[in-house]
Amino acid sequence: MVNTLRFLLVRTPVAAKRTIVATSDIALTVLALAGTLFVLEYPLWPAGRHIVTLLGICAALTVPVLGTLRLYQAIIRFIGADMRSKVLRGTGLIALSVALAAYALDIGSVRNSIAIGLVFWTFAAFLLGGARITMRAIVIGRHGTGEPVAIYGAGAAGRRLAAAAGNSRDLRPVLFVDDDPTLHGRMVAGIPVVAPAELPDLVRREGIRRILLALPSASRHRRRQILADLESLAIQVQTVPDIGDLVTGKARLDELRDIGVADILGRDPVAPNDRLLDACIRGKSVLVTGAGGSIGSELCRQIVELGATRLVLFELSELALYGIERELRERLQARALQVEIVALLGSVHQRNLMRQVIQGFGIQTIYHAAAYKHVPIVEFNMAEGVRNNALGTWYTAEAATEAGVETFVLISTDKAVRPVNVMGASKRLAELVLQGMAARGGPTRFCMVRFGNVLESSGSVVPLFREQIQRGGPVTVTHAEVIRYFMTIPEAAQLVLQAGAMGNGGDVFVLDMGEPVRIADLAQRMIQLMGLTVRDEANPQGDVAIEFSGLRPGEKLYEELLIGDTAGATDHAKILRAFEQSLPWPRVHEALESLVIAVNHGDCETIQRVLLDVVNGYEPTGGQIEDLVWQRRPVAPEPTRSRSGTA
Repeated sequence: MVNTLRFLLVRTPVAAKRTIVATSDIALTVLALAGTLFVLEYPLWPAGRHIVTLLGICAALTVPVLGTLRLYQAIIRFIGADMRSKVLRGTGLIALSVALAAYALDIGSVRNSIAIGLVFWTFAAFLLGGARITMRAIVIGRHGTGEPVAIYGAGAAGRRLAAAAGNSRDLRPVLFVDDDPTLHGRMVAGIPVVAPAELPDLVRREGIRRILLALPSASRHRRRQILADLESLAIQVQTVPDIGDLVTGKARLDELRDIGVADILGRDPVAPNDRLLDACIRGKSVLVTGAGGSIGSELCRQIVELGATRLVLFELSELALYGIERELRERLQARALQVEIVALLGSVHQRNLMRQVIQGFGIQTIYHAAAYKHVPIVEFNMAEGVRNNALGTWYTAEAATEAGVETFVLISTDKAVRPVNVMGASKRLAELVLQGMAARGGPTRFCMVRFGNVLESSGSVVPLFREQIQRGGPVTVTHAEVIRYFMTIPEAAQLVLQAGAMGNGGDVFVLDMGEPVRIADLAQRMIQLMGLTVRDEANPQGDVAIEFSGLRPGEKLYEELLIGDTAGATDHAKILRAFEQSLPWPRVHEALESLVIAVNHGDCETIQRVLLDVVNGYEPTGGQIEDLVWQRRPVAPEPTRSRSGTA
């Protein structure tokens, strides 16, 4: 019998189901009124003319009133989400009408008519609500073999998620978890609500292997607290999109995603200062070098939203340039934004090209994000790393000065502080270049923004860990004690845009990265929140092992953000101004000229000697030059040939 009803509810067309439910509602309200009259000892057989009229009025009002409340929309799929309040309101309106009609028909006094209305309201709400709960239970019953899941959050988002998951062939919501003590022990959308403290026992009893986090408006700090409590369960945790994505239409409430590291770290971004955010962008022609990279592409996304008149994308990789250009053009079309997009291929160490681009497109603001940033790769490719990171910055900055660019912002790194690798030393030299040029004077205002690792960037440990966990491990961590600072890409880009507006010339801004994170702890938390356990000596039967591979060439255990000991406040709570020593421009210029020759000859010994001379605190790891046998010796440049082929 149940299977037959289930088949009919699932297979019957929507219009037919609505007709069936409407007919059922009429029958149930008439039954509720008949029961009311019987309880209050009104004669039903034979029924008087006034009683029959009252029953007719009740039947006639049922569908119009309930239909106005949209109780016949999405009967099966979302039943129970807000059904209870609608049924109470609908039956209440019908009960009021019945009470007034009873008094008008002289069936009873005012007091008796009120009694008829109240008792009828109770019966009707119970019957109509119970019928819908039964219907929902029958439909969900066809998915009784789905994976049992718990939903954290019994609010509106949780109820809608329960409705969507309950009608999935793969998921079966068995309980809500909520912090609100007034909900504990109650039923929401036909699902029991429990306290977080009860979850460990219920996970084992119900066989729950997944928790769905339905808290789209919760702060990241609150999410972090919840996730910390769930880690010990070694259960997969997924979440609905945050409230910002829901409001902007980027995501739907029933779109689940794995927990991001931003949720694990629990860092709440600070609201931007609108005055700073668009000061260098609105109504201006803007150039972003390295536009296809992690930070460069996010800068571009935010710049088009801030009212730039032209955005020039400058990128070495054709694939990366194609991707960001297409994304931006789709964004402009979808949001009716009027920004001219120019996509250019090239390298920042092409001096003449940079000059032509900046002058030809009337660039007023430059965000210089182009850099080689992978520490071991740059360590093994010293000449190219210095050419791109240091000389490329110099050439771009000189072209900006010649063209009268207003603002030049360098994207720097925490690895530039007391560097132990070529990447960090080359970025610190890039900072010294801009500091020296600012002291030299000119029309362009130079500043640098220094920060640590960004989540989900190319080469970040986060996507690597996720891929390793999905493969079954092992997860490779360089050292048990290595720590790093982390920030989300959108927040870092937003702070860069604001910092650029505060520079006076030669400023080094440092972003407040919060507390550093122990990478081994991060790996363990990612494993546990993906529903797996760590395999180690204490748990040899665990799912995924963590292996320590040793520090790579040029790596150190921890990074710093300040070279000196002091930093001053700015107009933004998360941006500090560093007070650091710089070098006079003549000395920097001499070092750059020496590097040009050494880089062109592939002379790594000279490159390292120059870096050691000008970059204070640079202490390279041992053996790096010995490993670069293939590019140790200076190579004479090829002779210039005439058109005939002779020297």
